[in-house]
Amino acid sequence: MKKIILSFVAIALATSAFAQKKSEMMTWEEATTKANEVLSTLSIDEKIEMTHGHNKFFLPGAPAKGLPHVFMVDASAGVRINHSIPDQNEVRHPEKTTQFPANIMLASTFNTELAKAYGEAVGYETRMAGAGVLLGPGMNIYRSSQCGRNFEYLGEDPYLAGQMVANYVTGMQGTGTMACLKHFLCNNTEFYRKISNSIVDERAIMEIYTPAFKAGIDAGAGSVMTSYNLVNGEWAGQSKYVITDLLRGTLGFKGLVMTDWRSIYDWKKLVLSGQNVEMPGTPNEFYHINSVRGLLQTGELTEKNIDDMIRPMIATLIRFGLYERFKNGQPNEDHLAARLPEHEKVSYQTAAEGTVLLKNNGILPLKEKQRVLLVGRWAKVAPQGGGSSKVKGFNHVTSEQALLNALRAKVTAVEKPNFIQLQEADVVVVATGTYDSEGTERPFQMEQEDEALVRMACAANKNVIVLVLSGSGVDMSYWNDKVSAIIYGWYPGQAGMQAIADIMVGKINPSGKLPATIEKSFNDSPAANMIPRGLSLKSVKGNPNGLWIAPKHYDVNYKESVLVGYRWYESKGIEPLYPFGFGLSYTTFEFGKAKAAKQISAEKPLKVIVKLSNTGKMAGAEVVQLYVSENNPTVLRPKKELKAFKKVHLEPGKSTTVTFEVKHSDLAFWNDKTHAWDVNKGSYTIHIGNSSANIAQTLTVEAL
Repeated sequence: MKKIILSFVAIALATSAFAQKKSEMMTWEEATTKANEVLSTLSIDEKIEMTHGHNKFFLPGAPAKGLPHVFMVDASAGVRINHSIPDQNEVRHPEKTTQFPANIMLASTFNTELAKAYGEAVGYETRMAGAGVLLGPGMNIYRSSQCGRNFEYLGEDPYLAGQMVANYVTGMQGTGTMACLKHFLCNNTEFYRKISNSIVDERAIMEIYTPAFKAGIDAGAGSVMTSYNLVNGEWAGQSKYVITDLLRGTLGFKGLVMTDWRSIYDWKKLVLSGQNVEMPGTPNEFYHINSVRGLLQTGELTEKNIDDMIRPMIATLIRFGLYERFKNGQPNEDHLAARLPEHEKVSYQTAAEGTVLLKNNGILPLKEKQRVLLVGRWAKVAPQGGGSSKVKGFNHVTSEQALLNALRAKVTAVEKPNFIQLQEADVVVVATGTYDSEGTERPFQMEQEDEALVRMACAANKNVIVLVLSGSGVDMSYWNDKVSAIIYGWYPGQAGMQAIADIMVGKINPSGKLPATIEKSFNDSPAANMIPRGLSLKSVKGNPNGLWIAPKHYDVNYKESVLVGYRWYESKGIEPLYPFGFGLSYTTFEFGKAKAAKQISAEKPLKVIVKLSNTGKMAGAEVVQLYVSENNPTVLRPKKELKAFKKVHLEPGKSTTVTFEVKHSDLAFWNDKTHAWDVNKGSYTIHIGNSSANIAQTLTVEAL
């Protein structure tokens, strides 16, 4: 652990030149003044051209006036090398980029320092790819385990997501790469995603669905991407409420807002919404330009409206120095490829800390002389999610290779074994799960063939370890009590299978925690009845974007309001299979008595102190989690909410004191009558433990 931390420090020092440049960045007011100067030099035709993207993955410029087009790359598991750009002559690609673990695995680390290192590494590779903007991080809340894009996001809790995003953005933008927070707002399903209408109340928007975006904005994120879906009846990318009132007004965002690709249907609303650029520009370019020009001719739009639309984009690119960087075309920064070995280490460490051990009857760590039979869909193939986050990577390690490297013993890999093969092995490892991708939902249940294999393994052998490689929770209820161990490995990146194998043999002590609740049955989920009558998950195949004839859409009612994830299960008294924040270790930890003052006020935050001891025989890390609840609420409130966490590494037999600061604002709820944050006076409980369901210490405090 200490050696890895030192490497993070080295990365941070290497970014000092970029960090210094960031500290010297001009203010938004200065950038806007310069943007106005630029606007005064542009013709109306040049301005119209800048309202839509260039060549699919470029922010538009006006080259004749010294404003180059700025290249962007896809994200969420590293930098995707994109060969679908219409004019490849305009783009130079790096030879390779690192395939990192999916964002949900990063969230499982509960390690903010690692999130920063991850962001730094991806930021450098974005520059290496000749791009100025990374189209990420993805950060929508995990509301439904069936969402095909959960792996790109950071779990179900807004505080956890916000802490990880803030550090990711800080690390990334310290390299000179601009981050793009996505997808704003309430894009929590991929089922016909272009026509899903998220019906969400104001409290849920403010307490659940915007805090992570706010954290990214406060960390300095330069851009935000709007989502495909409608929000309370209007498409997010052309909604004045979503962009001007909420994002720019309530959240205070001043930077560049872009649409998701082909998500706009009304050009007038687009221009007047606060949106800055419609992406990708092709093949919508012809219709877009003529529609905007026609609206100008009829007087429905004015040149000032066009100026107001593109000004924030120009100001943001000036402020981040991207026009200067791209003035001679796409910059060549191939020298940054020398950093790839360091990035591989970050990728490995993310998988090592993000792997979650859910069950272990003592079979793990594995012993060297055991004959291991490795089976399942991911036995010989490195797992990964699909869509725009699919990164090719290099130096891939499969489950088979990883176990051979780690065990140095007999490991046999058979994707589809028979009963006798399963029966004769000392240990059976089933590498199973799902293939998730944007544009589609997938059932909570695994594919029938994958489920049948786990059941057959349980029938044939008492020593079965299930390694689940997926983007979100799956149904494990039938065999959860029958197997010896369960490891959740998500999509672990190019080096991730080696990290998981090293955990399986005890070289690494697992420390990952679930960033999302895994339910026993999908019927327990607040999203259980989301699919419209007459449709099914199968109906989306072949039409992943779900573009019906506008303005037809279907409603997704967020009836649970603020009760998302563990908030829902605890408030409804529904026991999940595995709770939020849960994860086992090969060692044991013990919490001492928590201490704090009796009162908290806006002027005086509350210092909470708790002793943590490693009472086992192996060094390891524990995530100390602090939750808050109001004892006599005046409105609907969750049983408790995460408000702080710290990942602590301890040698065996050692102890440390963990200190948290709880602010008065941590007790707040959104008052939808006054449209502001509010804290009731009275009694609150501080809960401290190592998961939402395992609270070791509680304290009662009085809010003044």
